[in-house]
Amino acid sequence: MTRYKDYFDKMLSENKDLFDEFSRLHDRYALNKSALQEEFNKIGQKVLEIVHEYENRLCANTERGIYSNFSATLAEKFQNEVRQAFPLIDHIGLKADGFTIKKINLS
Repeated sequence: MTRYKDYFDKMLSENKDLFDEFSRLHDRYALNKSALQEEFNKIGQKVLEIVHEYENRLCANTERGIYSNFSATLAEKFQNEVRQAFPLIDHIGLKADGFTIKKINLS
C-alpha cells in the first residue's frame, strides 16, 4: 500500500469515533444541505484540523531538499483520497444563510 493511503487509514483508525460521526452526518448532509449546514461546519472543522495534521505528518520529511516537488504531489494524492471518502468535505465552512439576487429593471 502506498504511503498516503497508509496515513489515510491511520488517520481514520486513530480518530474512529469522530470520523464515524462525520460519515453519518456527511450522508445526511447530502440529502438536506440547508438544514444541516451549521452542524456540518462545526464537526467538519474538527475533521479538517485532523486531515491537515496528518497531511503535514505525511509531507514533513519530503518538503525540504530534492523531494520538495514530490511533496506537493503527495499532499494532493492524500487530499484526493479524503475527497473520495467524503466528496462533500469542501462544503465545510459554507455559510448557512441563503443569498438573493436583486432583479434589475432594464426598462
